[in-house]
Amino acid sequence: MVVGDFPIELDTLVIGAGPGGYVAAIRAAQTGQKVTIVDKGTLGGVCLNVGCIPSKALIQASHRFDHAKGAEDMGIQSEKTTVDFSKVQEWKGGVVDKLTGGVEGLLKGNKVDIVKGEVYFVDKNTVRVMDEKNSQTYTFNNCIIATGSRPIELPSFKFSDRVLDSTGALDLKEVPKKLVVIGGGYIGTELGTAYANFDTEVTILEGAKDILGGFEKQMSTLVKRRLKKKGVEVVTNAMAQGVEETKDGVTVKYEVKGEEKSIEADYVLVTVGRRPNTDEIGLEELGIEMNDKGVIQTDKQSRTSIDNIFAIGDIVEGLPLAHKASYEGKIAAEAISGEKSEIDYLGIPEVVFSEPELASVGYREQEAKDAGYEVKASKFPFAANGRALSLNDSDGFLKLITRKDDGLVIGAQIAGPNASDMIAELGLAIESGMTAEDLALTIHAHPTLGEITMEAAEVAMGQPIHIVK
Repeated sequence: MVVGDFPIELDTLVIGAGPGGYVAAIRAAQTGQKVTIVDKGTLGGVCLNVGCIPSKALIQASHRFDHAKGAEDMGIQSEKTTVDFSKVQEWKGGVVDKLTGGVEGLLKGNKVDIVKGEVYFVDKNTVRVMDEKNSQTYTFNNCIIATGSRPIELPSFKFSDRVLDSTGALDLKEVPKKLVVIGGGYIGTELGTAYANFDTEVTILEGAKDILGGFEKQMSTLVKRRLKKKGVEVVTNAMAQGVEETKDGVTVKYEVKGEEKSIEADYVLVTVGRRPNTDEIGLEELGIEMNDKGVIQTDKQSRTSIDNIFAIGDIVEGLPLAHKASYEGKIAAEAISGEKSEIDYLGIPEVVFSEPELASVGYREQEAKDAGYEVKASKFPFAANGRALSLNDSDGFLKLITRKDDGLVIGAQIAGPNASDMIAELGLAIESGMTAEDLALTIHAHPTLGEITMEAAEVAMGQPIHIVK
């Protein structure tokens, strides 16, 4: 502590200004708490600055370029479509800047004090915040930790100019001619697809037997089929061994079924998971319960083993999803204010912005059976929907999971265009305790993709209109 460092007293301190932290800070302030939020980086965290938002912007730009190349079956031809990638990056940066400025405005508008610096816990009610010049002590009644996560770095693939994490892949100055992606999860699949749309020759190396392992095989198969059409090579059961770098590219060595192979590319993107940012802030000294991977143990109100300290987002159990972090942040802030809010993860959707898009909410069919439910799985194909056909994008299906005895909606999976938007209605159905009949009786506009939800509900009731039973 420096001379003159008199502690500043707070009701609630939020550490981390990502989608979990800034939402938690705003909700805490709305409940009447005096709140300060601290982050060593830019407001919005990984998601807004180098994750969800810029990746979706890049994906959207790649779709525009891909579509601009023409569609011969629709009678649309293009002489030559080009891309100025520097302009793509400039536009992507503009999207990010608008949103980071928006977050700052929201925090200030809710009277949340914003502090930049690194945090270190002194005890369960005290932290020291340090920047390049100063150190300031803060005391608090309650604290919400929302420090997020970072990409896992493989020992044999140290990040560099040619060995990229997701941040590096989003910030390339040119479209690579060849790209190797290690890891066929949602990040690797999304970015691999985006660059394939820009005409990059992409190879995805996945160590497991399939890409997108968290989704049902019927869904990942649709994505693999589309990737193949784009010229993407997907190699499963492939174990990456190492990389040799040169000034102009990389040679990636990997093993498949005991056979060693290698592939040359301009860059290699490593997307094998994320590590929670729970080191280097003094949590061990506090005695907060964590597992061997640094994941903090929390209860149904996001409370840690220390009663006045809460943890949310990528540093707790569950998938590293921005909307999960925001949800947990609201629960933690409300718990601090004395409300009886509790976490219920059943209605949290998972989305992959692949082609086609994948989305899931609630129980998958086998999960529901494993949980002891007798269920009915009812599918309706996008190919039987007028809007999907008019979009020339009819691959996919919606699968509705309902309880057999009463038709209660307990899960849904979608593979198809706009699945990321369509899943919200099914999340609402689960949260509201709706049945298949409730969905079927809801009049959906025609012709829309939303009708597929109604049609799947009619299949569940045994009364389908637009497919033969």
